[in-house]
Amino acid sequence: MALRRTDAPHTEGASRASARALRECFARKGYVRVFDPARRTDESSDAYKKGYEVRLIVADAHELAAVRRALEAAGFRPGRPFKKGRRIAQPVYGRQAVDAFRRVRASEASGRARLTGG
Repeated sequence: MALRRTDAPHTEGASRASARALRECFARKGYVRVFDPARRTDESSDAYKKGYEVRLIVADAHELAAVRRALEAAGFRPGRPFKKGRRIAQPVYGRQAVDAFRRVRASEASGRARLTGG
């Protein structure tokens, strides 16, 4: 599955296409990391610095660029990508992003969910 670049401005149709591309990428190889308050109390804040994060795993720089455009079009602020094995991880930080992607995952069987940030 290749994400395609569109030259369309940020309109409602472009946002739907971006959200669809993000849903497909997340379903293929994405996951969510959540903050664990119990662990924060057990360990010092210096040792446990985890927060809320969505990771979208892509194969190459071309797909990464398309995912970053789709994230921005959907209202998310992409973090700094990093290598993870032979692939590239595109993080999106924040509880709002995690909640949006969790809603999508929960509603995929029952219908369509809206995937927007900001």
